[in-house]
Amino acid sequence: MSTGTTSEAPRRSRLRLPSFSVQIVLGLVLGAVLGWVALQMGTVGADENPNWLTETLATIGGSFVTLLRAIVPPLVFLAIVASIANLRKVSNAARLAGQTLLWFAITAGISVAIGMALGLITRPGENTSISADLAEAPSRTGSWVDFLTGLIPSNVLGLDAGLRGDSVSLNFNVLQIVVIALVVGIAALRSGQKADAFLSFNASALAVIQKVLWWIIRLAPIGTLGLIGRAVATYGTELFAPLATFAVAIYIGLAIVLFLLYPVLLRVNGLPALPYYKGAWPAIQLGFVSRSSIGTLPVTERVTERNLGVPREYASFAVPLGATTKMDGCAAIYPAIAAIFVAQFYGIDLSVTDYLLIAFVSVVGSAATAGLTGALVMLTLTLSTLGLPLEGVGLLLAVDPILDMGRTAVNVAGQALVPTIVAKREGILDEDRYRAGNAENLFADEGTADREPEPANA
Repeated sequence: MSTGTTSEAPRRSRLRLPSFSVQIVLGLVLGAVLGWVALQMGTVGADENPNWLTETLATIGGSFVTLLRAIVPPLVFLAIVASIANLRKVSNAARLAGQTLLWFAITAGISVAIGMALGLITRPGENTSISADLAEAPSRTGSWVDFLTGLIPSNVLGLDAGLRGDSVSLNFNVLQIVVIALVVGIAALRSGQKADAFLSFNASALAVIQKVLWWIIRLAPIGTLGLIGRAVATYGTELFAPLATFAVAIYIGLAIVLFLLYPVLLRVNGLPALPYYKGAWPAIQLGFVSRSSIGTLPVTERVTERNLGVPREYASFAVPLGATTKMDGCAAIYPAIAAIFVAQFYGIDLSVTDYLLIAFVSVVGSAATAGLTGALVMLTLTLSTLGLPLEGVGLLLAVDPILDMGRTAVNVAGQALVPTIVAKREGILDEDRYRAGNAENLFADEGTADREPEPANA
């Protein structure tokens, strides 16, 4: 029986979580604490196996990166095909591609100049206590032939197979996937109306993949905890002592590029720097802890579109291209200082021509590392081009994982920066979105279609 009073349906209470960026920071802090605890616990048994906490952190972090890497191949293929189809609506598509490559070269050239200057000032090869007994040639090296042959897909999926122990491992070559997607996208455009059904299917498949992707990305704070925790537990701080000057020079160079060069380039192109960092920070953070530009690619593309205001049609082309060829950390700062370190360590004087070769390899050669093993291959490419001993690579391996965190963060920052600058110069940047962009907007429209409506009053 009605009492004549109106009862208001209870509203469903929702737990309000902090922003995605704050969640990443919390994951960093907690992961560092747990990593320190694991470091203090030490190893187990005579074989010095990792303790249970270190293994748990490694499993959490490794599983997250594996999930990201699994979603990247279909995402890159579908997104590039869709972007090429959408570029029909853009009158200056060829100019956009040219401007993107030009700015890739400009930022790489300035970055390598910064790296060479720091190498000459700090002289890391002379200020080191590392033993020459650690010199060892790497098992894998980079070459221009690798780059040229790597452009040719070995199969339609862009997969590489190799033996790892008694099992066969499969890896995807992102550069080959980009080439395959470009060819398929262009062929679809040239096919006219006959390709409409294919392009519609591609767009639908992309929407499904993006939905799965953001379920994975929401796990990033937990993945961050595992990744940074494993790094602290595994490497600690004692590895820095023999190579302190080298490591500090690398991080100073990375900081100059990230916090001085990039803001200057933004200001020169009429954009304030603070909104860029607010918008791109989630991707930069994830790049730092994951040590993978490819693994961070989905987040980099998202922040470039959502937070920085770059049109999706252009961002979905430029960001995957940048993830394979735009590496100011791995392919500019690091090989420049590392090559100077090796030369100084072995007492080899570098000529002006050698420094020009370092700049050339850094600007042009970063694509030669695409689909290979990151900065290590880029360094061997630089050393072999200069005729320096490849055994010098072994001297630097001890601190490479720690340095790789900073290098990847700068790589990712540059991959978001260049499309933003090009979009601004071409007049297609949504400046209102750029100036208002922040990590709060990363998931703004995710799940809105699935959200249950608020109950109405009775």
